[in-house]
Amino acid sequence: QVQLVESGGGLVQAGGSLRLSCEASGRPFSAYAMGWFRQAPGKDREFVASIRWSGKGTYYADSVKDRFAISRHSRKYAVYLQMNSLRPEDTAVYYCAAARTGSDSGYDYWGQGTQVTVSS
Repeated sequence: QVQLVESGGGLVQAGGSLRLSCEASGRPFSAYAMGWFRQAPGKDREFVASIRWSGKGTYYADSVKDRFAISRHSRKYAVYLQMNSLRPEDTAVYYCAAARTGSDSGYDYWGQGTQVTVSS
């Protein structure tokens, strides 16, 4: 079984920064991509950012482009989300996810989430 564990969430004032981390452990697997999603109270979970393991292509939701940056570790399945210029509307539970190489079911593994709260 694959586990994804997020860390780095917390409470920050608007305009501040946070850095989220996610690391995979457990059964070995080959990742095609890893990403971050978020879910605010009363809303559906939404895509935030992703990174491909081969070629390092990165993708962002329009709402976070130019404020957030996703990166990955060079030697292990770990991803990071640097969040700058945070806004109250960024408040949500942030989830890390991983997609297996060759999988046709989107993201196969999910973390438990880490809370990010941005105060105005």
